[in-house]
Amino acid sequence: MGQCVTKCKNPSSTLGSKNGDRESSGKAHGKRSTIHKEEHSTVCGKSSGDILVNGTKKMEAAVESSQLPASSGDAKKEPVSGTEESSLHRTEELFRRYKDEREDAILEEGMERFCNDLCVDPTEFRVLVLAWKFQAATMCKFTRTEFFDGCKAIHADSIEGICARFPSLLNEAKQEEKFKDLYRFTFQFGLDSEEGQRSLHREIAIALWKLVFTQNKPPILDQWLHFLNENPSGIKGISRDTWNMFLNFTQVIGPDLSNYSEDEAWPSLFDTFVEWEMERRKKEEEGEGVAASQTDRFSAEHPT
Repeated sequence: MGQCVTKCKNPSSTLGSKNGDRESSGKAHGKRSTIHKEEHSTVCGKSSGDILVNGTKKMEAAVESSQLPASSGDAKKEPVSGTEESSLHRTEELFRRYKDEREDAILEEGMERFCNDLCVDPTEFRVLVLAWKFQAATMCKFTRTEFFDGCKAIHADSIEGICARFPSLLNEAKQEEKFKDLYRFTFQFGLDSEEGQRSLHREIAIALWKLVFTQNKPPILDQWLHFLNENPSGIKGISRDTWNMFLNFTQVIGPDLSNYSEDEAWPSLFDTFVEWEMERRKKEEEGEGVAASQTDRFSAEHPT
């Protein structure tokens, strides 16, 4: 999400950007930013006199409401209630505030402004959770359908409404089955659909593992990420199977790795990890033993 969710598409750059070093788009962006700053004088949901709860001026809202595109749905579609229709109008106004000028979607620049208005860091866990609830298919982008269905799913149609929903969304993500769904979503979310990717780049996977386990970090996570950073196996990508099985690994295998068995149907990368980690711990213990022995010898030779 234009600088959103994690610095993974290019870990050395600000995240979310699909090309990593994409710059802001000149005059059009500057003009839009100026208009946005003038119109959106609220700070994370505190609206002033002539502004609606979602930050749109009343007069502009009235004009835009009269210009809303006609529904392309089936003529037999059930009519919506007045309350639901008002909510749809507010969602439309919110979407239009951030949508791209050429494409009917919120893209990188709009995502940056959206996150800024929500008072969230684009790289934090709450943004990932929001993308999950919106079922976003791609980083840096909300399609019209994703945005409307997402707002409906979380029962919010304004910046203030979305902000108010964050605590309950974070609690929802702590539930075992919900977290499992979020975890599996994160893998798909990290793929570049335009390139037809089937596996995550190693650096992206590391960043996403850190992010998705923000609220419930497993004891073995640091060692696993250390292993991937050292990369003794020379792997370039993480498959969906490896990603999914790692969650099972954290739930079944103890932090001392003593109950791990190569005979079970774990990905071969896990075999390599356990062997590497056990060897690392052995060397660490031997080093500590040598240091302790030297300390004892010094103490014996130089009594106080």
